[in-house]
Amino acid sequence: MTLVWPMRPIGELVAPINRQEMPEPGVNYRQIGVRWWGEGVYERESVDGGVTLYKTLNRIQSDDIVYNKIWARHGSVSVVPKELDGCYCSAEFPLHRVKDELLDTRWFYWLTKCRWFWGKCDEQSRGTSGKNRIRPEQFLAIKIPLPSLAEQRRIVVRIEAIATRVDEGRRLRQEIQDDAKALLHSVFHRLIQGAAYRPLAEVAPIVRRPVAIELDGIYPELGARSFGKGLFHKPILSGADLDWQKLFRVHTGDLVISNIKAWEGAIAVAGEADHDRVGSHRYITCVARDGIATPQFLCFYLLTNEGIEQVQGASPGSADRNRTLAMGRLEQLLVPVPTIEKQREFSTLQAKIAAIHQAQAANQPALDALLPAVLDKAFKGEL
Repeated sequence: MTLVWPMRPIGELVAPINRQEMPEPGVNYRQIGVRWWGEGVYERESVDGGVTLYKTLNRIQSDDIVYNKIWARHGSVSVVPKELDGCYCSAEFPLHRVKDELLDTRWFYWLTKCRWFWGKCDEQSRGTSGKNRIRPEQFLAIKIPLPSLAEQRRIVVRIEAIATRVDEGRRLRQEIQDDAKALLHSVFHRLIQGAAYRPLAEVAPIVRRPVAIELDGIYPELGARSFGKGLFHKPILSGADLDWQKLFRVHTGDLVISNIKAWEGAIAVAGEADHDRVGSHRYITCVARDGIATPQFLCFYLLTNEGIEQVQGASPGSADRNRTLAMGRLEQLLVPVPTIEKQREFSTLQAKIAAIHQAQAANQPALDALLPAVLDKAFKGEL
């Protein structure tokens, strides 16, 4: 890992801790788990002592070091935070405490978020029985960098200051997204006040463009994600691999609806990148009438609570596979139709907000990479 500081086995710095209790019927036990990839300890569902299958439960305290025997190789190692003090875990989660003044618990906490540490846990887990469980002696044999206690604390202060700024950046980004969403819905609801509702068939009738399949033809396919998350491109289909399937052409500006997943928001507008791709017979395309409606406005409405309730009501069935939106029912859906000028203004606002989201998405990888880069420098002695 680094030659800047001495490397010491974890076992020299911590001691196993045992606070086992026999579960008692009628007593509620708060349970914890440890997320993968250094994401920390979290509270799971509670369990009654008379229901749990474990013969004993181990009570945890804040600052305990805890790991999952099976998933330590996936970074399931962390330090217990104050808010989970007094919870319980099973024997699958060994507990340890720092035993001397050589190791700061926060130093170890940030160390558990490093890829190189996960790799060490993975190396120690390989070849063992029981789904690559890491045995306590193997975990304790892992060597970690150990500067002086003062240096550990100095570096931890710097890490946590940067982590606070990263969290603040994420919070601000989320606020921007939430405010933009609230703005859109506020403008939309003002826009449709007093607007007449008309059947979708009158506003954006169904248009089908069947594709003649040729054996040597290739057909770029698309699909629609649920919950209004847009269209995506599937692998290209070969005509030789198609037998009973029917394909239909999609054009820019089409309102694209999955007839089997419309009830959970698989509705989107095709963009320029989607033009001339194909969808299976499960995808219905509607074309907004010029001068009456914009596809972006209609899509937004269908994804509102009011709109999706209509879609769900027109998609009967209890099991997912039976919740099919028939074309006849789709055409009968009632949609608000304010003036086309107002719809276009709203679509322009949608485009501006979408551009903000795209810019944020483009910067997200850099924000996500910042803290791992800081940790890498920190544990190399470069911070």
